[in-house]
Amino acid sequence: MSSLIISPSILSADFATLADECKRIVELGADWLHIDVMDGHFVPNLTIGAPVVQSLRKHSKAFFDCHLMVTNPQQWIKDFAKAGADMFTFHLEAIVDPQQLSSSQAHPAVVEAAQQVRAAGMQAGVALKPDTPAELLLPYLQQGLLDMVLVLTVQPGFGGQKFMADAVQKCAVLRQQFPELLIEVDGGITAETAVAAAEAGANVFVAGSAIFGAAEPAHVMQQMRQAYAAAARQPAAVPA
Repeated sequence: MSSLIISPSILSADFATLADECKRIVELGADWLHIDVMDGHFVPNLTIGAPVVQSLRKHSKAFFDCHLMVTNPQQWIKDFAKAGADMFTFHLEAIVDPQQLSSSQAHPAVVEAAQQVRAAGMQAGVALKPDTPAELLLPYLQQGLLDMVLVLTVQPGFGGQKFMADAVQKCAVLRQQFPELLIEVDGGITAETAVAAAEAGANVFVAGSAIFGAAEPAHVMQQMRQAYAAAARQPAAVPA
């Protein structure tokens, strides 16, 4: 596996001083900044959009890892590209009902969405809710259409939820077939749960309150790196 990327979720930052918070956390060791975009429809919560990303870009050169939990992600591709997003991750479930998808054949709507993201100059990621099988992404990964897969280990929409250990095993399924893939895990990630995530094959960690709410965020991030380094010394275990 490649080196660990830590992408703290700014949803847990102090929004009154968001630019300063982002600068501080990057200086303390964060690799990316994870930006959760929720529309109040695909998920029940409502957060921020492209205008905030555009404002932050004026104050930060960090990699903006944007996770769109929205009903019609294609609608926002151009806006986020213009705002300065680097990674545009959309939900598979927002494009097509997973029951209509196959693990052996690519769906044209998913292909089109991924291609549109890249055409706009961003990297393309796809997110999976905890109940969506990882195998449904195989056709797109095999065609090289995706730069990253985001595995949700909580139900999307709110921060501070409990880590779902069963969901993280999807990382192992993907890692076995795609050893160089960016596999991001998001939801309930702490210095403790990072161990299971790393052992399953994740190499991008999203954490909100565990980092922004910590007395020593740098120490928490270091603990996550240590967990990853230990797991990297042994192969990811594939669930039976």
